[in-house]
Amino acid sequence: MRISVFGLGYVGSVSAAAFAGDGHDVIGVDVNEDKVRAINAGRSPIVEPGLAELLRAGVEAGRLRATTDAAEAIHGSDVSLICVGTPSQRNGSLDLTYLTRVCEQIGTVLRDKDSYHVVTIRSTVLPGTTHGRLIPALEATSGKRYGDGFGVSVNPEFLREGTALADFRQPPLTLIGHNHAVDAAPAAALYQHLPAPVYHTSIRVAEMLKYVSNVWHAVKIVFANEIGNLCKRLEVDSHEVMDIFCSDAKLNLSPYYLRPGFAFGGSCLPKDIRALQYRGKEMDLELPLINALLGSNRLQVQHAIDRIVETGRKRIGLLGFSFKAGTDDLREAPMVILAEALLGKGYSLAIYDRNVSLARLVGANKQYIEEQIPHLSRHLCDSVDELLDRSDVVVVGNADPEFPAAVERARPDHIVVDLVRLPLDFSRVRARYDGICW
Repeated sequence: MRISVFGLGYVGSVSAAAFAGDGHDVIGVDVNEDKVRAINAGRSPIVEPGLAELLRAGVEAGRLRATTDAAEAIHGSDVSLICVGTPSQRNGSLDLTYLTRVCEQIGTVLRDKDSYHVVTIRSTVLPGTTHGRLIPALEATSGKRYGDGFGVSVNPEFLREGTALADFRQPPLTLIGHNHAVDAAPAAALYQHLPAPVYHTSIRVAEMLKYVSNVWHAVKIVFANEIGNLCKRLEVDSHEVMDIFCSDAKLNLSPYYLRPGFAFGGSCLPKDIRALQYRGKEMDLELPLINALLGSNRLQVQHAIDRIVETGRKRIGLLGFSFKAGTDDLREAPMVILAEALLGKGYSLAIYDRNVSLARLVGANKQYIEEQIPHLSRHLCDSVDELLDRSDVVVVGNADPEFPAAVERARPDHIVVDLVRLPLDFSRVRARYDGICW
């Protein structure tokens, strides 16, 4: 393939060298003449193990060169990868100056190019940037329409400094965001030989995933450090703790718990977080991330309340009351908190949870129900049909296997607020559906 790479910084230099190493013809573009001279001389403009040798091999083979001339690069390639920086501004927002300028330069050249050209965004941008800022810049300067005269895709990179070439050759995944299959074809061809799954998705999902990945990495580092600091005060070997912790790939390092939805509850998580927070206070130790957990969890309950209030309806049916499907445990169940808040606001409640109904009669939580929440137990229904009859808004509170069918039986005038993302066949759902965070 014929590829132009705009921006010869970290990502651009690595990408250009790697693609040239794969046998493609690559033209690097940068406004910095020193970087251009370095590339053309087979020298690396950055420090990265193995990069200088790969760049030199590409130049000597005639597959890699660099220029400051955007027109030369566009006319000499079929796909352009944009790898320029998107630094932070003082208020934390992204500085899109360089990225927008490159798109304008590319668009200006595309005005006189007859063949279809694909622009692939490798720079890190927030969701909405490509559609709201970059495509309009390309259209305005080229005089062409996106999807007609040129294509756009988003292809985030997942490269770590110091191991970038190894990460390029063995990535965790390849992500291509696009609206048209023809726009994804060049990127798919570039990575087809790599031993990693390729995900085709929308442009907005591709934009967002890079941020989710980076923030998650930051969360892991901060979490490990807070645990390490607490272990240090408690004279516990933090590395031994975390080594054993990381050996659990079923819950600890896995997709489990990483599905957006409702708040956590139950007999373990809230009390154990409070205990760890209290011990940190005893040690006069700041644990900002751990201390934020319960507050963030309460906000998720409030988000659910807000979604229900925004419906404008007063008769609310709660499908599921325990903190988890298949249990009658109501201890610190977020649905109990939600129900009490709605009652306090004057809403009419109907609650159906077969496990809680059974517990009211013979379960281990019978005493809790009778002593702690008798005002809520009076609102329990004996069947799904009774709940549907008594409500205008149906709130799904846990993933009980009988609830998808219940939602499918909801009337067309019902509003369903799903807090758990049930596996629904939407062709059979007649009610108006809304998810708490999807």
